[in-house]
Amino acid sequence: MEVFKEKFGYKDNQPVYLFKVRNEKGLELSCINYGCIITKILAPDRDGRLENIVLGFDTLDQYEDNSSFFGAVVGRFAGRIKDGKFKLDNNEYLVSQNENHNHLHGGNKGFSRVVWDSKVIEKENEVIIEFSYLSPDGEEGYPGNLKIKVTYTLNNENELTISYNGFTDKKTLLNVTNHSYFNLCGNLKRDTLDHELTINSSSFIELNKDLLPTGNILSVEGTVFDFKKGRKVRDGVVSTHPQNILAKIGYDHPFILDSNDQREIRLVDYDSGRKLIIETDEPVVVLYTGNKLENDSYLRGVKSCNYLGLCLETQRPPDSVNHPNFDSAILEVGKEYNSKTKYLFGVVDK
Repeated sequence: MEVFKEKFGYKDNQPVYLFKVRNEKGLELSCINYGCIITKILAPDRDGRLENIVLGFDTLDQYEDNSSFFGAVVGRFAGRIKDGKFKLDNNEYLVSQNENHNHLHGGNKGFSRVVWDSKVIEKENEVIIEFSYLSPDGEEGYPGNLKIKVTYTLNNENELTISYNGFTDKKTLLNVTNHSYFNLCGNLKRDTLDHELTINSSSFIELNKDLLPTGNILSVEGTVFDFKKGRKVRDGVVSTHPQNILAKIGYDHPFILDSNDQREIRLVDYDSGRKLIIETDEPVVVLYTGNKLENDSYLRGVKSCNYLGLCLETQRPPDSVNHPNFDSAILEVGKEYNSKTKYLFGVVDK
């Protein structure tokens, strides 16, 4: 295992560092302590060719100017909260309304636009990059001084594990995820429409026009939301299903997982042979197929376009605090927040 650290830039006079970790098989993870952003993952194709499989930039300014959360840890609350309002113990809270009148991914700064403390822990067969941050009481409107730690662990088995740990001194919300956009083609040679995705999920959460949960849980059976046996991403883009159209032609939906830590999510690009398997202890994965990525920006020389990357955000359901039938994202005083997701990188035969 090899690890490198170098200066990436400055944010508010604080240094931002880039960490590169390479294992014995050549898999390489790059990340920065601004937003815990994963900037690159170099993974081999079936011929052993190493190419980048996530969307990102080469400069800090580009990350600050972009609003798509490329590679970032988002929180305190991943997803949307209706009108930015919720109640805890009869206390009403108003958090930042940064997407029209709703709250999205932690607010104007959240976790994704701050500099985290960082350290490297080297072991024989793995390297850990540990990020920590104190979110003060009232930040973005959330109650409680929150201590949050995020660790990226890369081992020699081509496994990347992301772990989250948090404590609060006042009852609050905490729902954290990584917002990496994956494209297994390598170096953004094509979009992700022909990627095959498998999700062990029998139901998904219905959305309204603001992409907020209605509270209804729908069966995937007989629809393009059924990924249990695998299907191409393209199916949801050409679909006339009202939920695909509402999501700006594609998916932006929470899928309720039928199992945990059992290879429940699988993404394959058969052309390159790259395969990604995801295991998580979270109840939901939000599939976002990059339906609104088309703009004038460039990602390492490639013009941004819709479906250039897709997100698989493991988390609690969006707006869960306003839906008692959803898994809770409330963190009590004296309780520990723990969440873990593992990404296994491999290849398939032709």
